[in-house]
This record gives sequence, structure tokens and C-alpha cells, in this order.
Amino acid sequence: MTDFPLVAWALDFATVAVGAALVLAAWRLLRGPEATDRVLALDTMYVNVVALVILLGIRYGTDLLFEAALLIALLGFAGTVALSRYLSRGDVIE
Repeated sequence: MTDFPLVAWALDFATVAVGAALVLAAWRLLRGPEATDRVLALDTMYVNVVALVILLGIRYGTDLLFEAALLIALLGFAGTVALSRYLSRGDVIE
């Protein structure tokens, strides 16, 4: 935890804002009218989870959470590419 109250307040505000964005993206994932909307919502959720993990890493001052954020980002990118190829071509691997 940081010793500066303004930084702590900013981290709290950013965590709540990213959490709200995560909830809104989950709502779009469940209620999306088309499959492409759901893929975009899932990609947005990956980005929000990465941001949330980084914010928690800053708050707790640990490097392990930054490595976890990197892994989540890599898996999110691969998942988004695979889903996009599946929706556009019907298969993932040619």
C-alpha cells in the first residue's frame, strides 16, 4: 500500500471504474445481439482484467501480479484471434 493518500484514492477510484467497465462488458457478453459483439465484449473483458490486475499489483506492491497480467494479456490475444478466425472462416486452423 502506498503512503500517499491521493495515490490511494486514485487507485480506489480506478479500481471501481475498471470494475464497472468489467461489469458492463460482461453484460454485453451475455446480451450481445450477434456473435461479433460477444467476441468484442470478451476482448474488452480481457483488457479490463489486465488493468485490474495491474492496479492490484500497484496497490500491493508485488511483481508477481505484473507477470500474471502479461500472461492474461497473451491468452486474451490468442483467444480473440482464434474466435475471430472461427467466426470469419468457420475453422481456426487451416
